[in-house]
Amino acid sequence: MNAVGSGPARPEREREDAAYEDTTCEAYEDTAREELARLLPPVPAERDVPSAPYLHHKDRLMQHIDDDQNRTPAPARTVLRRLPRPALLMPAAALALAGALAVTFTGGGTSGDTTAQPRETATVLLDRLAGTAAKSDVKPVRQDQFVYVKSLTAGAEMKEDGSSTLEPRHEREVWMSQQVKRITKTGEIKENGEWGRMAELGGSPAGAYRPTYQWLASLPTDPDALLEELYRMAEPDEDVEKAQAVFNRIGSFLGETVMPPENAAALYKAAAKIPGVTREEDAVDAAGRHGVGIARVDKRSGEATEWVFDRDSLTLLGERSYLTRDVGAGKKGDVMEKTAYLKRGIVDHYRERPAG
Repeated sequence: MNAVGSGPARPEREREDAAYEDTTCEAYEDTAREELARLLPPVPAERDVPSAPYLHHKDRLMQHIDDDQNRTPAPARTVLRRLPRPALLMPAAALALAGALAVTFTGGGTSGDTTAQPRETATVLLDRLAGTAAKSDVKPVRQDQFVYVKSLTAGAEMKEDGSSTLEPRHEREVWMSQQVKRITKTGEIKENGEWGRMAELGGSPAGAYRPTYQWLASLPTDPDALLEELYRMAEPDEDVEKAQAVFNRIGSFLGETVMPPENAAALYKAAAKIPGVTREEDAVDAAGRHGVGIARVDKRSGEATEWVFDRDSLTLLGERSYLTRDVGAGKKGDVMEKTAYLKRGIVDHYRERPAG
């Protein structure tokens, strides 16, 4: 009976079971797709960003990168940390912005072209300065020769009541001996029309505070090793940060000496590793020449030192120091010292000037 009665009903039951399984599979697949869609982050719709907001947010983001650069010596890692989600999920407008930032951040463009990259960081500028210095044509200086530097300078004169006034600009010429051994007479100077003798009581060998060509050539050309050596040699005043003393010493090497190209390039790269170094868009030397600046503020003394470079040739024009806050009788913005380098060369005798 069972075999006879169940024969005609089996095909119909199998069709019903198959239909039920198809419906169940479709429902399961729909549920899986919905669950997967819920777990994945939403894909932002591509849209055109109005030009004004786009430029505004681009400027804000580039400013943040500048701020991060002053705190972190690895700009590439800073940019990656700021990506809100994987790059493949970024909208088209964000990808375009990221490309623009990459070009600016790697220092693309021609040498000195600040209009093409107005937000160039201090690190990028110092890297370009190092590249320019490495290509310079500098002849070795003998120990029996002298480095000649002519400059226009002015310094703050301190008064008895603690206040200061910036003295009038005047020309200064110096002839610095290149002897490496300990010597008493280290050079001669002509300032305000009067001649003077540069001397060290007990004599002074070549070193950080009497740099000669051969001494500078002996310094490491690896920026990290060089910076470590400069920190070791620096002797800051009590109210000056050691990092600032190193920054100021590098500035004096670059402005008042002659050295091999590879050493000059290493100094610029070492300066880029000092914390707190920034780029100034408009800097002015003692001769009134405008350029781009590299600066650092000493938080302990409240004084900033700024190097001024020509925008096109990247030549060092001069430097200046000024107060960033009220200090004693000094007021924020007061210039403490400013210099413009007018001529530099090598001569064979004291009081001799380079040809041309």
